[in-house]
Amino acid sequence: MSGFKTHTGKAVALDRVNVDTDQIIPKQFLKRIEKTGFGQFVFYGWRYLEDGTLNPDFELNQPENQGASILVANENFGCGSSREHAPWALQDFGFKAVIAPSFADIFYQNCLKNGMLPIRLEKEKVEYILKAAKNQPYELTINLEDETVSDNKGFNASFSVSPYWKKMLINGWDEIEITLQLDDAISKYEQENAPIK
Repeated sequence: MSGFKTHTGKAVALDRVNVDTDQIIPKQFLKRIEKTGFGQFVFYGWRYLEDGTLNPDFELNQPENQGASILVANENFGCGSSREHAPWALQDFGFKAVIAPSFADIFYQNCLKNGMLPIRLEKEKVEYILKAAKNQPYELTINLEDETVSDNKGFNASFSVSPYWKKMLINGWDEIEITLQLDDAISKYEQENAPIK
């Protein structure tokens, strides 16, 4: 995974509550065995019309929102099933972070485990960002080291992330890579505790 300390990118507003994982990545697209390739199907039911063409009214399809890397949503984002494919799809589409007042717990953990930063902010601060992001261009800067979100118009907000996940995200590590860093200690333990033949 690629880590980051700071990220500046366009924010796109998805001002909806209770967006569930089936809306993020519908179940018919879960047959893939890789973690990649899901981005084309993200928000499929909203992004496409019945004839398969892009829905021009959907937020992510509007020309001014192209290239956004920060998704700003409303309360209870990522609710529903525990599918890990939801953060995979958002990442594959190009998002590095999701900002919302609240997240479903499993979705929140799945984001962290897959290198995408979920940021909880107070509702009034999210409302400010949602309103600002509807008037493009609008960029946010996320400073993970300082745990802040800011824009160039004077907005600044603090968030918190556990020290463990902060370190993982900054270094671009996943839990397998953390284990591999202990390879020498594991090998030593195995040698010292090998069964006697």
